[in-house]
Amino acid sequence: MEYVCYGVQLGVSNVDDLSQVLNSREEQQEKEAKKKEISDLTEPPEAKRRTSREDGEKRKNRGDSSGSRRYSKDREGEQDEEEVYTDSSAFLKGTQSANPHNDYCQNFVDTGERPQNYIRDVGLANRFEEYPKLRELIRLKDRLIQQTNSPPMYLKCDPDMFDLRDLGSKFDVILIEPPLEEYQRTVGASSNRYWSWDEIARIEIEQIAAPRSFIWIWCGSSDGLDAARSCLKKWGFRRCEDICWIKTNIQNPSHNKNLESRSIFQRTKEHCLMGIRGTVRRSTDGDFIHANVDIDLIIDEEKQYGSDEKPVEIFHLIEHFCLGRRRLHIFGRDTTIRPGWLTIGPGLTTSNFDPAIYASYFKDPNGTLTGCTEDVERLRPKSPPPKQKGQGQGGGQRGGRGGGQRGGPPQMGGPGMRGGMNSMGGQQMRGGGAGGWGGRGGQRGGFGGWGRGGHQR
Repeated sequence: MEYVCYGVQLGVSNVDDLSQVLNSREEQQEKEAKKKEISDLTEPPEAKRRTSREDGEKRKNRGDSSGSRRYSKDREGEQDEEEVYTDSSAFLKGTQSANPHNDYCQNFVDTGERPQNYIRDVGLANRFEEYPKLRELIRLKDRLIQQTNSPPMYLKCDPDMFDLRDLGSKFDVILIEPPLEEYQRTVGASSNRYWSWDEIARIEIEQIAAPRSFIWIWCGSSDGLDAARSCLKKWGFRRCEDICWIKTNIQNPSHNKNLESRSIFQRTKEHCLMGIRGTVRRSTDGDFIHANVDIDLIIDEEKQYGSDEKPVEIFHLIEHFCLGRRRLHIFGRDTTIRPGWLTIGPGLTTSNFDPAIYASYFKDPNGTLTGCTEDVERLRPKSPPPKQKGQGQGGGQRGGRGGGQRGGPPQMGGPGMRGGMNSMGGQQMRGGGAGGWGGRGGQRGGFGGWGRGGHQR
């Protein structure tokens, strides 16, 4: 009777016809499933996103969660496990990045690896591989510095008790590396004595600084930024640069556990302020400074916990910049003794300093300077000459356009041609010569500054 009922409902009269109908229904279902798969493959992206959003809302209503491992009882009740987050993918909501692994900030949260760990070619050895001229300049300067360095000298003394005038010399470069209490809080450094900024300011640096000289002082990353500026002002220096040491943690990736109580972010850098005394110009004092050779960033590995050592690159930066040979390092240690420097401080274990011998290294004419070779002068970055008032009363100009009227046809020459060419051109030049356009004379862009003068025909 059951077959008869089903047959009546399906429109068949016997069992064989019924099996054929059922088989045809199964085939139809398989065809529909294949059509659905094909439609999913050819469905437009926008429709897929819309469908995925609808599915996500359904899962949300069901209490489901994606991006994490959620273990719950299955239908048979065989297993009951907890939800475990293995990474931050569960919290990445609608990222537009094709490669979310480029999110270095999130990677730092997950692993403790600082974003600066991924900056390429930061070492001294391979930094200039893609810049052959700059690499050659650094090589030539290092060789010149090595040839002109004085033998290393060092003196164990307490700068608070020692009269710096007893050193018997003025210094072109002074590097101060004070033992701050901040280092004990942040990196666990140990010292027999921590210096306050008031005590540092009482050191009579002004007594040993040359009329034109530079100073570098490490000041941490907290209150020292303002306190060091006050010290520079008291000693007669003007702050001109801020060297920043960006600390990587490639060897020991982890989060900083010694956080400053007043800090908002985790501090992964340290500052070294640079000051200038006297009048030093990049354009005219090429015998004393070579500007724009290095940058104001040092990217180097953070030192081992408990150490207050600074990156050795600060010495290279100073030596490349200033051509003065009289270099003083205050609060130095045995590990910082190097040729060309006089190192003093209570952290030294012995002394070899003799004022007369040290002064003898600089007694020759221009003996206080390293000098410069033709190759170094050719390769180093240069600044334009200074602006000089009244220089526009004639002479070579920026020029470039000649003729006797404004906007006249270009002429080959004239006293105001770019490049200093002299030929038979008109006297009324754009920006130049005797009778420049609008009466302007002087030079511009590497040969001087704008001046006033000239006559207009």
